[in-house]
Amino acid sequence: MTTLNYLMLYEDRGIELEYAEAQYVWDSSGRKYLDMHTGHGVAFLGHRNPHILKSLKNQLDKLMVSSTSFRVRVRDEMLEVLSKVVPNRYAYVYLLNSGSEAVEFALKVARIFTNRKKVIYFTNSFHGRTFGALSVTYNQRYRKGFEPLLPETVAVKFNDVDGVVKSVDELTAAVILELIQGEGGVNVATKEFVDEVRRRTAEVGALMIVDEVQTGFGRTGSVWAFQQYGVYPDVLIAGKAIGGGFPVSAVFLPLDVGIKLESGIHGTTYGGNPMACAAVKAATEVLISDDVPLKAREKGEKLLKLLKDRLKDVKIVREVRGVGLMVGVELRFEPSKALKDLQNKGVLALKAGATVLRLLPPYLITYEDIDYAVNSIGESLSKQLTS
Repeated sequence: MTTLNYLMLYEDRGIELEYAEAQYVWDSSGRKYLDMHTGHGVAFLGHRNPHILKSLKNQLDKLMVSSTSFRVRVRDEMLEVLSKVVPNRYAYVYLLNSGSEAVEFALKVARIFTNRKKVIYFTNSFHGRTFGALSVTYNQRYRKGFEPLLPETVAVKFNDVDGVVKSVDELTAAVILELIQGEGGVNVATKEFVDEVRRRTAEVGALMIVDEVQTGFGRTGSVWAFQQYGVYPDVLIAGKAIGGGFPVSAVFLPLDVGIKLESGIHGTTYGGNPMACAAVKAATEVLISDDVPLKAREKGEKLLKLLKDRLKDVKIVREVRGVGLMVGVELRFEPSKALKDLQNKGVLALKAGATVLRLLPPYLITYEDIDYAVNSIGESLSKQLTS
């Protein structure tokens, strides 16, 4: 009998992970790593967070599977707790399983609410790999071979205020953006740019969709990154950290949008299942009780400052940027060798864009961990100069 092989669509990093705890993972040989990869940012609340594990185990003993056609107590408990960290503007939440699915739903909401089709997105954006999400993802490497994608999607330069003014019109259903582009290179949106997106969408009756799959739930130093800009999106997308490691995403909608959505316009087999509700409930409790946004802000400021000081004279470094515990080091070359060298030093990180070394550590990272990571990155990048 032939044994199946797993279809590897990501690069094999060459180690077998066996165990994880908080901000660390261990491989099959027992070697310990500081995890600043965290499954593309999912384990922001730490690997195997005890409170989230307890919640999942308790729910596992009661009820794993249920359609949202049936009421379950844990969903009501989740809604009560989640309401404490979601602005009152949002009256509805819909749970799905992944960021891409949440983007798909948000795009459908925009079309049906506005009765328009045109969607504006931005250069270097990443919103997922399913067909709708891919249609508003900029990188041609992801799009190639899958055209034609959704029609009437228009790419505008990120942080280009004039581009927003010219492109957003009465035919526009929505503008979708990340406030900090993750996969695209840890590019931070300017306040002027975000303000113009909000002003222009409101003016023409289009929806402003903010994708906070990576930035949301405390990582940038506030519960939601949009709070740092003083605007409210019409549709808010969350994922990754919101489930504390359990696969779940969420779309938040205000009353005037949600109330117009009829039964049957979307559906999901697993979305909003009891286990997901238990995970989101517990993750939100951790966010509140441990003051996660404050810790992310303080530790992020330290990480950013130390990196800038350590790398200021390293010629292959173009820029160090980020907000909270979402940090990018832009290099003058592709970062694969640096990532491998860091892994050899016991630090796991990941790539963003073409030339950015991306760091997405858990909020549990200690100041000692930060010192070690900064020194390891400095040594690794300095080594690249001589190799």
